[in-house]
Amino acid sequence: MRDLDGKVAIVTGGGYGIGREIALIYGREGAKVVLAARTRGPLEETAAEVAKLGARALVLQADVSKEADCARMVEETVKTFGRADILVNNAGIAGPTKLTTEMALSEWQEVLDINITGAWLASRAAIPVMVKQGAGIILMISSGAGRRGYPLRSPYAASKWAMIGLTQTLAHEWGTTGIRVNCICPGAVEGDRIERVIRARAAAMGAPYDEVKRNFTANAALQRMVTEDEVARVALFLASELAAGVTGQTINVDAGNIMN
Repeated sequence: MRDLDGKVAIVTGGGYGIGREIALIYGREGAKVVLAARTRGPLEETAAEVAKLGARALVLQADVSKEADCARMVEETVKTFGRADILVNNAGIAGPTKLTTEMALSEWQEVLDINITGAWLASRAAIPVMVKQGAGIILMISSGAGRRGYPLRSPYAASKWAMIGLTQTLAHEWGTTGIRVNCICPGAVEGDRIERVIRARAAAMGAPYDEVKRNFTANAALQRMVTEDEVARVALFLASELAAGVTGQTINVDAGNIMN
C-alpha cells in the first residue's frame, strides 16, 4: 500500500518548482491531486505528469490572496473528490529586492497578500472540511528566510516568519479535531527561481554574481543547495502516517545551514 492511497491533496502553486514536485510525489504515492495557481498553463503540464503516474489531477485557476478563490478551491475539491485530506500552502512570490525605504507599499502588500494571507485564507477554507472528516493535514512551505533576517527582502522574510507562527497557532487550535499542521523551511533550492533571486541580489548589491551565489551555500554543512525533490520527500513524510505524532513543527531542509 502506498503512503497516500485514497487521500486528496490540494497543492497551491502546483505548476512550478517545489509545488510541482510535491504534486508528483503525492500522485506517485496514490493521492488525487488538486493543482491551484493563478496561471493555468503550468498547472496543466503538471497535471499531465501526474496522470502519467496513474493518478487523478484537477486543475483550478485560483488566486490565493482572494477569499472567494480559496473558498471555491476547497468547494471544487470536495465536489470532485468528496473530501480534502491535505492542503499544501506552497503558493508564494519572491517580491522585490531593495531596501525597505525604497519599497512601495504596494510591493510590500502584494508579497504578504499572497505568501501569508493566502496561506491563512486557504487554511480557513479547508479546516471545516477536515474537522467534519475528523482528520486533515496542513503544510506550510516557508523558507530559510523565515528563520533569520534577510536584508533587501523585508516583505518576503516577514511573510515567511509569519507562516511559522501560523503553523504553531493552527496546530494548537485544531489538534483535538485530528488536524496536524507543520511547516517546511527550504534553504536555497536548485532551479530557475534561485537563479533569479541571486541575479536580483547581485544587481541590488552591485556585487559579482559568483560571489553572491557562493554566499547561498557558504554556511551549509553539505556545501550545496537542496533539490526540489528533497523538499518534496519531507512533505510526503509529514503528510503520511509515519508523522502521525508530529504537529506544530518547523523542519529545515537546507543542507544544514548553520544560520538557520
